Amino acid sequence: MIEDTLSQTDIVTVEFENGIAWVTLNRPEKRNCLNPATNDLMTQVLDDLETDERCKVLVLTGADPSFCAGMDLKEYFEETAAKGHMATRKAQRSSYGWFRRLRWFERPTIAAVNGWCFGGAFGPLYSCDLAIAADEAVFGVSEINWGIIPGGNVTKVLAELMNFRNAMYYILTGETFDGKQAAEMGLVNYSVPHAELKDAVRKMATKLLDKNPETLKAAKDAFRRVLEMPVDAAEDYLVVRQEALNWLDKSGGREKGLKQFIHDKTYKPGLGAYDLSKK
Repeated sequence: MIEDTLSQTDIVTVEFENGIAWVTLNRPEKRNCLNPATNDLMTQVLDDLETDERCKVLVLTGADPSFCAGMDLKEYFEETAAKGHMATRKAQRSSYGWFRRLRWFERPTIAAVNGWCFGGAFGPLYSCDLAIAADEAVFGVSEINWGIIPGGNVTKVLAELMNFRNAMYYILTGETFDGKQAAEMGLVNYSVPHAELKDAVRKMATKLLDKNPETLKAAKDAFRRVLEMPVDAAEDYLVVRQEALNWLDKSGGREKGLKQFIHDKTYKPGLGAYDLSKK
């Protein structure tokens, strides 16, 4: 249970609110940077939340004033490297591992970027399905300033979410940009003033709570998969993925949706979701 996980440490906290699990990276004195202990704990937290009925939508954020300042330079880099090559590999597997778990999480996920978001933080940011930033949030890939490349898939994230010129500019200069610029470049869905961030995330999460959970999982996985496929392969995959969804969705969502639209005339798919509670 999640309570047992969180009793061990407070470097990650979880709060439940009407189907939303608010997961907060909680090392504000370190700008919530990721050390080995946090990375190990996040894997366990995600494992626990995936089967917790209180979690219908997961929100990842950080304790103010930061979202996450990337990897802990002292603990993750310096101290781990001092232990040898395999210690470094173990630390990398742990961090990349929970990013991957978050990317394929069973429930929809939202990043609430409330403040500083640097380097390694781009991994979990990309892993979330949706993202809203505070206008005042500060983003940056500062690796160039201390002699490394943006690793840990940060370079790949920028290639996926930003255009060539913008990505190359920030990789090579190490300059920062704010939440409004992040939205303009497509790194997040949109930005709002910091004071409105939690309400904006809550509003987005509530929209997702109205949808069929099995369909949400299938839709988000399908999109991530087809990014790597040629058109013909994607066509075949999506046909099979829908057939699998028809079997997996024991609530009969497809049939309910069609019935409520065609026969009951109780909703319009272009304007909202069908009623999950009705037969």
